[in-house]
Amino acid sequence: MGDALPILSVPAVVLASGAYAVGASWWRRRHPAPPPSPYTRQALRLAEERTLVTAEEILADAYAAFGPLYTPSTANADTHEAGPGARATAHSSDSAPQV
Repeated sequence: MGDALPILSVPAVVLASGAYAVGASWWRRRHPAPPPSPYTRQALRLAEERTLVTAEEILADAYAAFGPLYTPSTANADTHEAGPGARATAHSSDSAPQV
């Protein structure tokens, strides 16, 4: 007899959740959400523009600060233009005699 309460609680929970789902769907059909406000769309557009401007400023500052590190100097210009693959073949051909 002690097991009857847990056994009967499962159908009661299923029935209650079904009744809640039916009531919620009925309420949503009878009271649809209002259309989104144009002010909300305008605020979203303005926030996107602000974000893009901020990102451009950050990138411009970063390039101004770290740009010289990535531009090749005149002393290293030939090694940067050749690339790592060409440099490796040059070292291997210098060390191994050609027949």
